Amino acid sequence: MTDEPNLLGAYVRARRELVTPEQVGIPVLGVRRVPGLRREEVAMLAGISADYYLRLEQGRDRNPSVQVLESLARVLRLDEAATAYLLSLGAAEPRRRRRRRRRKETVPPGIAQLVAALPLPALVEGRYFDVLAVNALATALSPRLTVGANRLRDTFLDPAEQALHPDWANAGAGMIAGFRRSVGTEADDPRVIDLIGELSLASPHFSRLWARHDVAACEGAAKHIDHPQVGRLRLNRERLTVTGTTGQTLVIYHPAPDTDSAEKLALLASATTMV
Repeated sequence: MTDEPNLLGAYVRARRELVTPEQVGIPVLGVRRVPGLRREEVAMLAGISADYYLRLEQGRDRNPSVQVLESLARVLRLDEAATAYLLSLGAAEPRRRRRRRRRKETVPPGIAQLVAALPLPALVEGRYFDVLAVNALATALSPRLTVGANRLRDTFLDPAEQALHPDWANAGAGMIAGFRRSVGTEADDPRVIDLIGELSLASPHFSRLWARHDVAACEGAAKHIDHPQVGRLRLNRERLTVTGTTGQTLVIYHPAPDTDSAEKLALLASATTMV
């Protein structure tokens, strides 16, 4: 045993609780006392012993083979991103890591200049979903989009931000899944510990979603925004990796075709230049 966080065990336990017997072809007889699948059912379907699976969940074995992990991914119905995350958790024996100092995330100068020059709402997010750079039109879209703000914190703790997004609950779930993928196995990162602790205490909704251990890539998506000045905006959000950095992403919003969102963004831009 080790005092390292049992990320692998916590992950497979959380995911098995979300898979129903019906989904894997197990008949339900009588009353089941556990959510999702039982440990022995996962073991049987994955082709491993129940005792070995128990050791995985309890953290007594933290270095399973790729074949075992892929079998578990199949049973737990993990998609590509979640499977990659599972494989990363079991990739190597836990290593003693020195407590790292928090390194400042610096946006490359060329990217900062690009964000300022773009005629569309744009920002740079860091690996912890901090806003590292932003242009005036993005701030006009949401006043919370300012350098130093954290997108995860604002989504779950700021009612004004939630009011902008009619689908904020679903968007928040996707953001959590993307955050878990972004920080990966760095569970001892002081920033991760502080941020997750703060949000878990302040938001029961966040706490419930975090306990699911969802993992997903942060990708482009259609976004609806209920803006207090110009009304409903239908935008497409693109996310582009900033090369040469650790986890920084350039986020750009552009109007969906066949809508009046381009005109509304133009109104916001005009108001911004007049300030």
